[in-house]
Amino acid sequence: MDLKGHVAVVTGASRGVGLAIAEALEVRGVVVAPVARSKTRYSADVSNQADVERLKNAVEADLGRPTMVINAAGIFGPIALIKDNDPTQWMETLLINTAGPYLVSRAFLGGMIDAGWGRIVNLSSAASLHTPGPLNSAYGTSKVALNQFTRHLAAELQETGVTANVIHPGDVKTEMWADIRDKTGAIEGDGNSYDNWVAWVEKTGGDPPEKAAKLVIDIIDSDINGQFLWIDDPLQAPISSWE
Repeated sequence: MDLKGHVAVVTGASRGVGLAIAEALEVRGVVVAPVARSKTRYSADVSNQADVERLKNAVEADLGRPTMVINAAGIFGPIALIKDNDPTQWMETLLINTAGPYLVSRAFLGGMIDAGWGRIVNLSSAASLHTPGPLNSAYGTSKVALNQFTRHLAAELQETGVTANVIHPGDVKTEMWADIRDKTGAIEGDGNSYDNWVAWVEKTGGDPPEKAAKLVIDIIDSDINGQFLWIDDPLQAPISSWE
């Protein structure tokens, strides 16, 4: 598909996977509206409804109506037992990781439906498919909720020409990896499974963020809808999600 001239909103575009996706889209001729809390052309807190509405107005005034939304902004949140963690941090994780994609998708959805074509890609995580365990209830819950939101959205978009999917971008050595490393290093005692994950990503170098960018391009070029998708040849073997 010729994507030249299409407009894409990419949140979390100042670094890591979001930046790689923005750059890959630009190579295809897409006009990218990079969004982050700072350091990008469009600064916005995706968890704030008024900020997202302001973002919508600014992007549409500057670039026209987007036909692609890539929700790559996210945080890992607290690594602690539920009885010990900070409620403010726990809820902030859901606001950014789940409410954020909802607000941003909703803001631009009407324009995509009117155009008869559009693509929404939400960055989920393999953590949403793992057996629940201690320490990461905020992150795991936020991504499970994101998966289900995306499935509802995909169901509503049938026959509109617009699709919505989620991806696991791989086990990437990003600032989120460093945040997990630092937080797990402060936890006393043995049995912290994240220590092993941090060491594994450090040893292997992690999945290249460019693989996630390629997957997003592949999704844009297809009609797939309502699926959980994996990068090519990931370090972590794909896990079954839903049919």
